[in-house]
Amino acid sequence: MSRPQVIQEDLARIVSAPLPWGELSNKVVLISGANGFLPAYMIETLLYLNETQGLNVRVVGLVRNLSRASSRFLDYLDRPELQFVQGDVSTVDVSKLPHADVIIHAASQASPKYYGSDPVGTLSANTFGTANLLNHAVNCHASAFLYLSSGEVYGEVSAEHIPTSERDYGYMDPLNVRSCYAESKRMGENMCVAWHQQFGVNAKIVRPFHTYGPGMRLDDGRVYADFVRAILDGEDIRLNSDGSATRAFCYLSDAVAGFFHVLLKGQPAAAYNIGNPDEECSILDLAKSLIALRMDKKLQAHVKQGVADGYIPSPITRNVPKIDAAIALGWKPSIGVREGFARTLRHYGLNTFELDV
Repeated sequence: MSRPQVIQEDLARIVSAPLPWGELSNKVVLISGANGFLPAYMIETLLYLNETQGLNVRVVGLVRNLSRASSRFLDYLDRPELQFVQGDVSTVDVSKLPHADVIIHAASQASPKYYGSDPVGTLSANTFGTANLLNHAVNCHASAFLYLSSGEVYGEVSAEHIPTSERDYGYMDPLNVRSCYAESKRMGENMCVAWHQQFGVNAKIVRPFHTYGPGMRLDDGRVYADFVRAILDGEDIRLNSDGSATRAFCYLSDAVAGFFHVLLKGQPAAAYNIGNPDEECSILDLAKSLIALRMDKKLQAHVKQGVADGYIPSPITRNVPKIDAAIALGWKPSIGVREGFARTLRHYGLNTFELDV
């Protein structure tokens, strides 16, 4: 089938990883939150594997909004191996879900804009939803379960634990409403461990750090999505802070390859950081890097513009993963910030760059 060039290249890069892809052959893979940014690329990867390696994977996407999912996967709706089921993962009757050999739980309100406006909905998908799908894994005797957690589970980590390994937990205030996301992700992880201990579910955990790339919603509320939207519109970038906080940014195809490494090679009841510690930069420097990709406009970055309604800023000033555990599985990110954001902008139709990457 014909795909946008950037996505075609990304999928080819992901499936070129020397993984035991054959373990997915003839399996039914259920993915919650299927039209979300990260899980959607996982679905595209599975469909690409069917095309290129003949794996005959059947994909079942659990979504709350069928019309939005149909729009996201418009070019795939005629594929017989792709099916969507409508339902909220927090309340779904799992007895009515299709059988699944592999379950990937990725449904989550990951944008900070929801933490203040819908904290109950935010935590529900990470807790009640996780319990529902783990029970479905038990009922189906699923061979594998992958939980998409978050690098936010670490909280405010002391300087000596940055970069942060999978055991370096910091302070988190459960009485701060913003903790609805990170605390519930922690609970979801413990559920994976508990269901593995008690029921033998082969549950594995990935902790994505800041991930960007084609398909991210530009009204997402996260800074890098706002930045991309501004660059595409030829507008100045406006920060809600002084821009000094640093983050490690990971391109989408690198992250998705990491998820599949954990799914196919990771240990049960274990967590793996998935991020790019070599691409740490401040929020302000990221803004400047994106502006440098749009030299046809005289754009500027403006700081301290106030906080948007419902947005609760993070107290974390530096967020960088240690990825030794994932490297031991054979994974390592390879796409830097400037190349990754150039690829992202190209996907959205912008092809004029100062830097040729």
